[in-house]
Amino acid sequence: MLPWLADHPVHFPPVEQALRDPDGLLAVGGDLSPAWLLAAYHRGIFPWYSDDQPILWWSPDPRMVLFPHEIRVRRSLAKRLRNGGFRVTADTAFDAVIATCAGPRDGQPGTWITDAMREAYGRLHALGMAHSVEVWRGERLVGGLYGVALGPVFFGESMFSRVADASKVALVHLARAMQDGGGRLIDCQMHTAHLASLGARDIARAEFIGYLEKWLGKAPDVAEDDTCIIPPSWSFERLGSTARHSTQERGEP
Repeated sequence: MLPWLADHPVHFPPVEQALRDPDGLLAVGGDLSPAWLLAAYHRGIFPWYSDDQPILWWSPDPRMVLFPHEIRVRRSLAKRLRNGGFRVTADTAFDAVIATCAGPRDGQPGTWITDAMREAYGRLHALGMAHSVEVWRGERLVGGLYGVALGPVFFGESMFSRVADASKVALVHLARAMQDGGGRLIDCQMHTAHLASLGARDIARAEFIGYLEKWLGKAPDVAEDDTCIIPPSWSFERLGSTARHSTQERGEP
């Protein structure tokens, strides 16, 4: 039986108690305040639920991650990065990015980015903990991503493209900025072929939690409001103008 979390105190069960089916479902309840969300990410947990459900917390095993230095840029994407007419910024249109990520998509009847989730991540953005990467063509927002940054780790939440490869452009610029600033890991949560094509790979949950404990410190059993506020170790202000070296380019398969 899944544990039902009270609103207070902020306390999660061990991630090893997560279900195998569905993979990673850990607990129900709590709330979406900054204290709950930051405590969750610190522990390798994230919320994912629909409007007709209570808050569901997840920690899947294995975990898909992208080490920034392993970002894979094939020749076609490298060409688009150079000549696609894109302009990349960070934290200039957070609300627009999350709203677009929450919009309808082909083959999907609804969205897990509920109004409550948008408000919750907006609060994290105001605290400097949630960030967006925007891809522009002229004055039109054509792609982007958002997530939560703690120390050297970026916990990715969602991305979108309105033109070919725009979300890939956002991810490449994020990875490059993290490389330059000491970022160590991008959490991609669950396996997708799209992210695997860019160099993301599955690792065991225990390995993932080990990285978090090494780089963020071991999370306390019960979190206070400011326990898990750890500023990012790289500058989002440099995003879009980072060096182009160390990016791996490969030929088309």
